[in-house]
Amino acid sequence: MADRALFLDRDGVINVDHGYVYQQESFEFIPEIFELCKKAQAAGYRIFVITNQAGIARGYYSVDDFNELTFWMVEEFQQRGIVIDKVYFCPHHPDKGNTELTRQCNCRKPEPGMILQAQSEFNVDITNSIFIGDKISDMQAANAAGIKKKYLLASRYDEDESISATRIANLSEVLDVFENA
Repeated sequence: MADRALFLDRDGVINVDHGYVYQQESFEFIPEIFELCKKAQAAGYRIFVITNQAGIARGYYSVDDFNELTFWMVEEFQQRGIVIDKVYFCPHHPDKGNTELTRQCNCRKPEPGMILQAQSEFNVDITNSIFIGDKISDMQAANAAGIKKKYLLASRYDEDESISATRIANLSEVLDVFENA
């Protein structure tokens, strides 16, 4: 039997989006993220992070910088009893930068590649999974992958009303979803 999953965008959902965050000093956890993940985990959801990291293609930071911060972030969750099953990231950008990472790909949201990779690697039940993001591209990726429950966290990117998602002002509005899961 396939597992349900909670898919989380990183910047803007797990941490405050200060723009191209790649160092611990700039990483500020969003209030309620740990409580949300504990409830999801207790309700039987696996937890995955799905994040575009175009700062790598742009040359702002390296894959090693990203991995170092990711290791620290995952440890912060583990210290609170929360397992992040895997962090998927897209280092590409279609036209910014001038490296082999400057190209079209199927992993950069709004493409569903990272979600589908998690589905394949971990036998995830996509239709009964949840995606929380703060950008329209998050919702588009979730929709393209077949995720029905999508939550768009209020941000400067949520103005497109044509996107089908439940809009929330903060993560505490989603906590009750896992109460009866």
